[in-house]
Amino acid sequence: METAIKNINGVNVDQLVGTIAAVKDNADIALFKFRSHTKWIKGGHCQTTIKDFYGASQEDTTRTKPFILEGDEPGVLLGEDHGPNAVEAVLHALASCLSVGIVYNASAMGISINTLSFDVHGELDLHAFLGLSESVRSGYKYINVSVNLDADAPADKLKELLAYVQKTSPVLDIVKNPVPVMVKLNVN
Repeated sequence: METAIKNINGVNVDQLVGTIAAVKDNADIALFKFRSHTKWIKGGHCQTTIKDFYGASQEDTTRTKPFILEGDEPGVLLGEDHGPNAVEAVLHALASCLSVGIVYNASAMGISINTLSFDVHGELDLHAFLGLSESVRSGYKYINVSVNLDADAPADKLKELLAYVQKTSPVLDIVKNPVPVMVKLNVN
């Protein structure tokens, strides 16, 4: 007799559990290398191409076409608004990662989500970016995330879920903790 695939919130829970078991058996499966290529267009406008990556112990080439992300600045910052600026993209990345964490972990816990949304904002002072201050931080002073969640679990269980997701979110970790970044110049 064929067993039904356990699917909660659009997540194949059996596959999720299988992935966790595979990583427990072989830690190298968990090592991923993501790549992007960004090309300047003009002014504040650039395009980033994302396609292949390394993961699950192999080069992944399953994507048939690349993702093209537009980056620009709003008019007030001398751009033409072809896309969000980089600091807005960080807010998207953070909310997107938290969303995946909440949905996947809720599914593993058997919690059905009715609605999930995020309101994220951060405050940034341009004095450092404009070269007007060396004492003001270049990046966000703070980021506030409001999680709007309606699910079939009591509030204490949802708070436990959110606490776990905050401990395991890669993008939240990247934003909260220093990451070594090596920048090198290639002159053509």
